[in-house]
Amino acid sequence: MLKTYDELRKIDVSQYCEYRKEGEGKNEKKIPYLNWAKCIELLHENGAEEVFFEPIPQEGGTSLIKSDCVFADTSGKTNRVYETRIKITIDNWKFEFQGPVMNGANPVKDNSMSQQRLWNCQCRLFVKAVAIYTGLGFDLWLKAEEQERSQQKESDFEHDIRKVKDRVYETITAIQKKSNDMTMDQIAEKLNRSKEELQSYLAMYNTLYAFEHNLICILKKLDDNK
Repeated sequence: MLKTYDELRKIDVSQYCEYRKEGEGKNEKKIPYLNWAKCIELLHENGAEEVFFEPIPQEGGTSLIKSDCVFADTSGKTNRVYETRIKITIDNWKFEFQGPVMNGANPVKDNSMSQQRLWNCQCRLFVKAVAIYTGLGFDLWLKAEEQERSQQKESDFEHDIRKVKDRVYETITAIQKKSNDMTMDQIAEKLNRSKEELQSYLAMYNTLYAFEHNLICILKKLDDNK
């Protein structure tokens, strides 16, 4: 008989984890994960007699669920909301679990969708469902969710207009270094703009920041008056 939720949650699964790499260079991180086969093995070691999962076919026989709405990123690559659904059996306990097809913390784009990514997602869903329903590996998922929220906050911060301004100035500095001190006049000329136009574009970042700040102040006052 499978151990209780509390008993399974106390098992330290970190000693059985493998690691996958996310990001590149200084942003590279090693993310721990529990392999689906090891997860099944641990369930058997802790009382389960029968454990397996299977993809649930959709229309057309595939186990990939996709929305009709198509999105495009700034480079023109398209993406949909892709999900998949699996059926899990643990002894007499049978349940279904559905989730998005992801590449780590990122959605899978149309041009990178594959059977391997779909299978990886189904394995991940199985391990996550086991953690939620049985407690095995639950604390590992808590850490993973917190890390993904932190990554999302970092991504949102990149949209701060001041960060955009910093990146623009960093690009200009990089151009000047690689070109042996190209002047702002020369950069403007390569952009088919005058120096005055280039300076006005750069000044817009401060204007837009002040504009956004004033809008936020108005919103805050409205909230305070409720």
